[in-house]
Amino acid sequence: MLRVILLLTIPTVVLGLGRTQSVGVRGQLICEDKPAVGVKVKIYDEDKLSPDELMASGKTDSSGKFDLKGSADEFTSIEPKINIYHDCDDGIKPCQRKITVYIPSQYIASGSEPKKIFDFGTLQLAGKFSGETRDCLN
Repeated sequence: MLRVILLLTIPTVVLGLGRTQSVGVRGQLICEDKPAVGVKVKIYDEDKLSPDELMASGKTDSSGKFDLKGSADEFTSIEPKINIYHDCDDGIKPCQRKITVYIPSQYIASGSEPKKIFDFGTLQLAGKFSGETRDCLN
């Protein structure tokens, strides 16, 4: 009797395999020269074939500052970005303005703790940004 064994491969993303990589970012957001308080900031690993993976999220403090660190498991290098969701200089338009900034690859570290923090600096949110979108579900 001949037996046939079938091996099924399961995508590594489903199993959470891969190597752990991390990134950290800090900065300050202002709106019309005042601290942008309570602005939502999220770090994502951008994925081309599946939804982006949330690595960390938080809000700016009373000075408009944020400091986030996050990690993800991937076989290839992560592609970290931060999304900023705000209503600065927006009037009564629905949803929030969304700005995306990609974190340079030299700030990606192996392991769950970043070795170097990307200092985003200070960003004036009242301006209009190329590639800016609106997001109602952030």
